[in-house]
Amino acid sequence: MLSEQSIPVVRATLPAVGAALGEITPRFYARMFAAHPELLRDLFNRGNQANGEQQQALAGSIAAFATLLVERPEARPDAMLARIAHKHAALGVTAAQYKIVHEHLFAAIVEVLGDAVTPEVAAAWDEVYWLMANALIALEAGLYRDAGRPDGDVWQRMEITGRTEETADTVSFRLRPAGGGPAGTFRPGQYVSVQVELPDGARQIRQYSLSAAPGADDWRITVKRVHGAGPDGEVSTWLHRNARVGDVLTVSAPFGDLVLPEGDGPLLLASAGIGITPMLAILDGLAADDAKRPVAVVHADRSPADHAHAAEQRDRVAACAAADLSVWYEENAADTGANSGTIDVGTLDVRPGTTVFLCGPLPFMRAVRGGLLRRGVPAEAIHYEVFGPDLWLGQE
Repeated sequence: MLSEQSIPVVRATLPAVGAALGEITPRFYARMFAAHPELLRDLFNRGNQANGEQQQALAGSIAAFATLLVERPEARPDAMLARIAHKHAALGVTAAQYKIVHEHLFAAIVEVLGDAVTPEVAAAWDEVYWLMANALIALEAGLYRDAGRPDGDVWQRMEITGRTEETADTVSFRLRPAGGGPAGTFRPGQYVSVQVELPDGARQIRQYSLSAAPGADDWRITVKRVHGAGPDGEVSTWLHRNARVGDVLTVSAPFGDLVLPEGDGPLLLASAGIGITPMLAILDGLAADDAKRPVAVVHADRSPADHAHAAEQRDRVAACAAADLSVWYEENAADTGANSGTIDVGTLDVRPGTTVFLCGPLPFMRAVRGGLLRRGVPAEAIHYEVFGPDLWLGQE
């Protein structure tokens, strides 16, 4: 909770700080990477730095957190920060790194706002920062504890035991611990980080959903090659070109908060493109548990040829006692039994008490979420997973 003396200061300066965050965050990252180039090389996603998405996500999270502190001082921020904490844990972020961020973020704030940063203003925003940082540190410590790992020590060597070309741009990998024994357990819907060493020596990290339920001796991830809409994805391209059976990858413990709630209430699993991957694990888990809860499964894709794991998705839906599937293709839907075009939210089976899971490109999730809200689905019942920086935080 923000102190009484800081609340009016943050409230008064929030518009100015919020308006300047678009300038502050690039300066912050430039300063930090100049002082600690290893962070850009080995921890931060260089692609998201280049396209500005990481800067946007940081600005949105700071503004959202500060707004929560002044508008709802009695609220606990854990729910808002949980997704960030899971992302950080999957990267092995430690408490010491928050001190580095603090140093360079506040230097950037002073650079941009100048004399407006009085001692009173600096103290109030310092309090905002450490409230957010300490909340994340506590959440991440709990995640490391639950995973049975020392703080930040999330990595293990895993051997590729299977590789399957799912579509022209999508490949799945089966992974087992390189030292032998079965892969550990996880909750359906979670993801792992994969770290690869690129030709220039950088060790870049990307996160991939576990696309089959726990219980087998191995894990499966499904990787879509990023290309055609900007710079090619560094890690996805490397994995497609180089990763073969017998190779060993550096993989994190599983994390992620898009997991099934307890109970037997109805579900709506809506995905698009590679967003199908966490939904497959959830469906797989439901089928394995012989769950009787109603499940409406909806998937959108460009075409049948782009629909990864299509046959498996149909099989998993058929294996669930009360599940149904509707598929939408933008192209070549004729003779497939699928709908043509984009998802019509008005046609979806949304029962009272439905819990919604969304995963896919942001425009897709925004459109579906907006349609569901208009249909009266409560905002708190709609959960989502973002592949990459969470540009939704602060915009919901």
